[in-house]
Amino acid sequence: MEKKLYMVETVSIFRHRYVVEAREAEHAADEVVMGLGRDSSDFNEFSQKHVDELITSTREISVEEYLKVFDEDNDYLSSWSIPQKMQYIHTIDYKEDEEDSHNW
Repeated sequence: MEKKLYMVETVSIFRHRYVVEAREAEHAADEVVMGLGRDSSDFNEFSQKHVDELITSTREISVEEYLKVFDEDNDYLSSWSIPQKMQYIHTIDYKEDEEDSHNW
């Protein structure tokens, strides 16, 4: 069976914590929202934890679409050669998976 290219899009979810000294909880929450919208280098993050990654879509794509999206998403790499760009395709090795499933 011939393999095809699939674009799998995800969203990563992180839990961020900030500690804010304020008179009220609402003021602290507003400060986080407003502080991150301004120059966030002045706003220290207390901690961060990766919670989950959710798949938002999966669709078949052509090589032409792959190259178009590669250049759109990575415009700073658009001068790369096609072989360099193609290195970002992950290929499933089904042969290895079949061998592993028979090693009981």
